[in-house]
Amino acid sequence: MAMSDADDTGEKQISAVSRTVRVLEILSRHKSINLENLARETDLPKATLLRFLGTLSNLGYVYRDPYDQYALTLKMFSVGSHSLEHLDLLRVARPVAESLAEELGETVHMGILEDDAAIYVLKVESKYTIRMHSRVGKAIPLYCTAIGKMLLSDLEEGTRKAVISRIKQVPFTPNTLKTPAALERELSEIKGNGWSMDREEHEEGVSCICAPVRDYTGRAIAALSVSWPMFRFDVASTETYIATIMKAGSEISGLLGYRASEP
Repeated sequence: MAMSDADDTGEKQISAVSRTVRVLEILSRHKSINLENLARETDLPKATLLRFLGTLSNLGYVYRDPYDQYALTLKMFSVGSHSLEHLDLLRVARPVAESLAEELGETVHMGILEDDAAIYVLKVESKYTIRMHSRVGKAIPLYCTAIGKMLLSDLEEGTRKAVISRIKQVPFTPNTLKTPAALERELSEIKGNGWSMDREEHEEGVSCICAPVRDYTGRAIAALSVSWPMFRFDVASTETYIATIMKAGSEISGLLGYRASEP
């Protein structure tokens, strides 16, 4: 009898795990979804589904908005960030990023676009004791970081404007761009220059220069940046920094199949 009870308990636990995973998989296919449609797609009773959603919400994996729409949070990315090591992007980018960090001596990040934020997917530490307070999986704003602005600048116009309309341009420092018009002007410059810069816009005393990482279609699927504390940033070497970072971004892009158009 005891063995039978244990078997029943085990089966219930497996069933609960399977249904929870099913809920997460369905949520991953939608930007947001209401309870009724989620119940239909998961084939779960609403009462059962509400219990699962309540637990997932308490754990930080699911967000319920004021309109009773459910969506996954960025915590799912943080949990899965270790598996990114196996992606081609990370595999080909890491050696280049490590060489870049060694050449310039500063912290290198690579980020990707995730909804209305950028996410660090790679970090190579500076050789110095004083380093950047960042980590793989961390979300950063699009409007005041070099990585974010680079990724924004590459979006199709309609998509870019829609994203900007949703962004609240909270001023982190006196240098933070405060209006959509100012942001659009800078994005236009980035598009023309091919590189972006954070001029102490996200954090006072820190500047970053960034280059795009493009796939075989020419789309910027990631952005590669180097960060400096301002007391180590040599303004006279800015052009050299830009050229070095652009070369690294181009190297990764080439490994991903990108071929720049002939002039």
